[in-house]
Amino acid sequence: MAPALVVLGSGLPAVCRRLVVEAERAAARLDVQVVIFSGWAANGGPSEAAQMRALWRLPVAELVVEETASSTAENAARTLPLLRERGITQAVVICTPLHYFRARWIFRNVYEHHGVNVRFQVARVAPTPGAFVWELAALTVAARQVRAAQAELDRV
Repeated sequence: MAPALVVLGSGLPAVCRRLVVEAERAAARLDVQVVIFSGWAANGGPSEAAQMRALWRLPVAELVVEETASSTAENAARTLPLLRERGITQAVVICTPLHYFRARWIFRNVYEHHGVNVRFQVARVAPTPGAFVWELAALTVAARQVRAAQAELDRV
């Protein structure tokens, strides 16, 4: 079975576009049948997930929009049930280069604990000083967020 793609959102529309371009490259190469876009709406407008879905151009069997996750750990916890209900045991997560290290740690802790193998592919996004600072700050709460994600999954 081909893996599913899980595309992690960004609050920046230009970054969302680059994530979708990278996801389309992966989808064509891997012949995926399911693409899940994950990310909330911080400002009350369209969610990151909905924005990315609107940018998608390739034919794929199923495009899924998960609009509630506001953190990387929530991305993992809220996309995992979507994979499991479809019987998918392999996923490729699409993220930015700076996000890769934290996303890899979080998704491996969540997905692999529940029997889903995960790989990563990074989009061509130039790191900014603000993104670097964001990732450093996010590292300080990553372990707590993973525990919260595991607890959320235990309740489901």
